[in-house]
Amino acid sequence: MSDSFLPTAQPSAWLGVMGGGQLGRMFAHAAQAMGFKVAVLEPSQDCPAGQVAERLIPGAYTDAAALAELANACVAITTEFENVPADSMAWLGERSFVAPNAACVSIAQDRIAEKRFFVDCAPSSGVMPAPHKTIASYADIDAIDDDLLPGILKTVRMGYDGKGQVRVKSREDVRAAFDAMNGVTCLLEKMLPLAYEVSVLTARGADGASVVYPIAENVHRDGILFTTTVPGPNVSSACAKQAQEAARAIVAQLGYVGVLCIEFFVLEDGTLVVNEMAPRPHNSGHYTMDACITSQFAQQVRAMARLPLGDVRQHSPAVMLNILGDVWFEPGSDTAREPAWDRVLALPGANLHLYGKDDPRRARKMGHITFVAPTLLEARASLAQACAILGIAE
Repeated sequence: MSDSFLPTAQPSAWLGVMGGGQLGRMFAHAAQAMGFKVAVLEPSQDCPAGQVAERLIPGAYTDAAALAELANACVAITTEFENVPADSMAWLGERSFVAPNAACVSIAQDRIAEKRFFVDCAPSSGVMPAPHKTIASYADIDAIDDDLLPGILKTVRMGYDGKGQVRVKSREDVRAAFDAMNGVTCLLEKMLPLAYEVSVLTARGADGASVVYPIAENVHRDGILFTTTVPGPNVSSACAKQAQEAARAIVAQLGYVGVLCIEFFVLEDGTLVVNEMAPRPHNSGHYTMDACITSQFAQQVRAMARLPLGDVRQHSPAVMLNILGDVWFEPGSDTAREPAWDRVLALPGANLHLYGKDDPRRARKMGHITFVAPTLLEARASLAQACAILGIAE
C-alpha cells in the first residue's frame, strides 16, 4: 500500500485528534501501541486525551493557528466527537488526510441531514428511519400529522446522552417543548413500539474495504448508555444479518473512512429501524478492547493510516458497564470517596478502564468495566456482582 503510513519506531509518524475526551485518550493508547505519536487539539489544558498524548495543542476547534499546527504536524487527522466544526475538518482536509471527512461529519451532526441521508440510503440499506417532521415554527406545529404523536422532539444539533430531547403526546406538549428549547429548529420523531436497541460498529478503509463487528444490544438509563451486551441476548441471526448488511450499505454510500457506529431500533414485530450514527468510535463499542481481536480504536488507527483493517472476531462473550460519577457518592451524600475497585477487580473477567477525570459528578462518564467470560451467563453474573459492590441498581 504505497499511500499508507506504516508504523515505525524511527522516526514515528504523527496522528492528530480533534477533541481531548476519553475517546481520544483510548485512541491515543491504541496509536501508540502501533508505533505512532499523537497530537491532540483541545481547548482544555487538562483533558483525558491530553494526559497521554505526546503533544497537546491548546486552542479552540476554530483557532487558525492551532489548526495549522495540527495539520503541519500530522500525516492524518481524525475526530473523537461529532460536534467538531465541519468547516475546521474541511480546512484540515485540504492540508492533511482527514478521516472521516467534513462531509460525513456534517451529516452526522445535523439530525435533518442525517434522516434525509438514511431515507436516500433505504433502496440499498433496506431500512428506514422513524416517521419524522422538521419543527422550525409554530406553523409546523399546527401542521403535525396526528399519526406522528406521541413522539420525541429533538434539537437538530448538539443532542447527546438524552440531552435536547423531550417526549411529547400532543401539539400543546410540542409547543411547550419548542418554547423551552428557545425555538431552535427541532425534529419530531414518532414513538415506535420498541423491543430493544442495537448498535452496529463498522469500519471502512480508503480502499473501500469494510468490516462489521458483532451486533451489540444496548440498555439505556436516563438517556445514557447503561450496558452493552455482545452477543445480544435478543438478537436473532436474521436481525443481525440485516443490521450488518444495512451498515455496510450506509458506510459505502457515505464514502466513509474510519470507524462508524450506527444505532438501530428493533420493533416488537421484528422490524429494523435506523436511528442515528456517530462518526467515530462509540461507547457501545468499548467491549471490543477486551473481547475482540482488533479494538475499535486500533481499527480507527488502521483506517486513518490507510493500513489494512483488522480482524473483528469476538473471542469472548462480553458485557460492558458504563461507570458514571454517581458511584463515587453514597446515597444522600455529596462527599466523594473512591469506589471499591479492589473488590470489582477480584471478579472473574473484570477489565476496568478509567478515563483520567479527577472530578466525579453524577451522570458524568468516568470509565467503564468490561466483563468477559467463556459464556454470556458468567459475564452477566460478574456484572451483577459489580453492580452490587458499586451500589448500582441492576
